[in-house]
Amino acid sequence: MGWDDIAKLVHVLVAFGFITGLLGRWILLGSAAKAAEVENAYRLSQAAAPFEKMVIQGANLVLPAGLLTAWAQGYPWLGLTTGWMLASVVIMLSVIPLIPLVFLPRGKVFEAAMASARSIGTVTPELRAAFADPWVAFAHWYELTAVGIVVALMVLKPF
Repeated sequence: MGWDDIAKLVHVLVAFGFITGLLGRWILLGSAAKAAEVENAYRLSQAAAPFEKMVIQGANLVLPAGLLTAWAQGYPWLGLTTGWMLASVVIMLSVIPLIPLVFLPRGKVFEAAMASARSIGTVTPELRAAFADPWVAFAHWYELTAVGIVVALMVLKPF
């Protein structure tokens, strides 16, 4: 087993963690949005926190691990001259603007709505609206779609 194999293994493990985080967060927040009791919604949203950490860590590591793998395998320009690798990098980078434009500001709105609902002791219309935020839904779908396309590109290497 050479360094290229170890780099590839690390890249794949980071990707698995990243995808697990995306799916775990999606499932728990979806359940929280449907909760009738505010404390259940809160507990489910809190249970999503470790998955959110997996998403953040995976997002920070998956691209460098992929570039390291390309370098270890001898691809020129870290693989950016290979169509499927370049497309994968561009697609992954396209998700980054969602963080400051959608996830962070809408996350603050969600936290305020959750705190307000918990202080009242009921799921409020503001909390329901925060759970149903169309921009957050779009951003999550975009993120999942982008990752799915990148996985397909990595497996199929179509160009």
